[in-house]
Amino acid sequence: MRKWWPLVTVCLGTFMLLIDVTIVNVALPQMAIDLSTSFSALQWVVDGYALALGVLLLGAGALSDMHGHRRFYVGGLIVFALASLACGLAADPALLVTARVVQGAGAAAMFTTTFALLNSSYQGRERGVAYGIWGGVSGAATAVGPILGGLLTEGFSWRWIFLVNLPICVAAVIMCFTTLRHDGQRRPGRFDLGGTLTFTVAAGALTFAVIRANDEGWSSAKTWGLFVVSAVALAAFLLIEWRTEQPMFDLSLLRSRSYTGILIAGLLVNFAAFSAFTNTSIWLQSVLGLSPLRAGAVVLPMSVCAVLASGVVGARLHGRSPRLIIGIGMLLIGAGSLLLGLLVDADAGWRALIPGYLLIGLGVGMVMPMLSSSAMAAVPLRSGGMAAGSLTTARQLGLAIGVAVLGTVFASRVTDHLGSSAAGHAVAGGQAARLAGSVPEASIRAAAAAGLDAGYLISGVAGIVGALVVFALVRPSAPTRPEPAPEPAAV
Repeated sequence: MRKWWPLVTVCLGTFMLLIDVTIVNVALPQMAIDLSTSFSALQWVVDGYALALGVLLLGAGALSDMHGHRRFYVGGLIVFALASLACGLAADPALLVTARVVQGAGAAAMFTTTFALLNSSYQGRERGVAYGIWGGVSGAATAVGPILGGLLTEGFSWRWIFLVNLPICVAAVIMCFTTLRHDGQRRPGRFDLGGTLTFTVAAGALTFAVIRANDEGWSSAKTWGLFVVSAVALAAFLLIEWRTEQPMFDLSLLRSRSYTGILIAGLLVNFAAFSAFTNTSIWLQSVLGLSPLRAGAVVLPMSVCAVLASGVVGARLHGRSPRLIIGIGMLLIGAGSLLLGLLVDADAGWRALIPGYLLIGLGVGMVMPMLSSSAMAAVPLRSGGMAAGSLTTARQLGLAIGVAVLGTVFASRVTDHLGSSAAGHAVAGGQAARLAGSVPEASIRAAAAAGLDAGYLISGVAGIVGALVVFALVRPSAPTRPEPAPEPAAV
């Protein structure tokens, strides 16, 4: 059994970093009350982590190749633990958001070394078994996240969703030094600092601009100034990657139509499937009055359906056309989101979410196992790692941008329906109870439903657009090279 301890060590970190993507959603209303924060701050609690994880993955991968995968994994665990402690002790929204960004940086350092650590620890059939268990743990993190978040928030405090990471990190660090192979000498190489910085500025400014539009308005000079900064930074990133000898992202990969289509699908799948969770959680708790635990349990059918569908795809549909499987999966995600928009109204309860969630879960289970293998099969063998890393980056950026866009739309529609900026921000920020006696409950429910429906419509369109892109660009033949590890059916 000793040979499986490296797998346990890697899975501990993977489970923590993936569960922290979704565990915060059910705790957002309690955070809003305890910290007296705004809706924009709530968005950054989710976006700060997802954005840091997404934009730093490729750069972290290059650094880990140079300095050693075990060293980088241990460093990521330490950063993650310290940031989790800061999150748990945060006394104001600014400190909480800052700590979440640092936590995302630690998560990127851990996640980018996962495959390399498993590759160095296992060979042949054992490597396949290790990948399968890792994929199962990754999928379970999504299913457990909302439930665990609800249990900790309801039984103790929202702070414990972060503090619970500390003993796990300590155990994982100790296990790293006792179970993982030593890295040996550091390897030479050049770090693409310019590409990393410009990409970070481009993604961060874009996300900040969308969130800022909620407070400043879309016509604000500050909002458009951020969009300009994002565009300039993106142009600089493309120029740097085109001219550098060791780019963080090889632009020549985009010459493959299939890879481009899969990358766009990766960007849109998290947008379409998961971005509305933040607003839905606020609606379930602040408007409908569900406890954090019950709100987390509402998401469970979707997570379970995704895990089961992912298993069926891996076992029964391996080798089939990725265009067909990913395209149909994206259509199901889009249809599920549109169905949510049809069923959620002023009189709806939590049960209205289940049919749409089941469709979305089925679509996610079809898409996720095929994305990474198809991306790697569409590029040269030497670029497989970069292809897989850039796909993960696209998925996390899709989530970050989606939360920002749908959050702004949700707050705007709620405000329009209530006719009051203060009332709209109270409902959108998870503090609808403050309006008791001053605004009729029926008006609050109608306004929240309108905000959710607008977000579900956008998510549905994103899913359908993703399907059309896949059908148009991805080649119909099956991938010719196997995936190095299963893609988790998770955020």
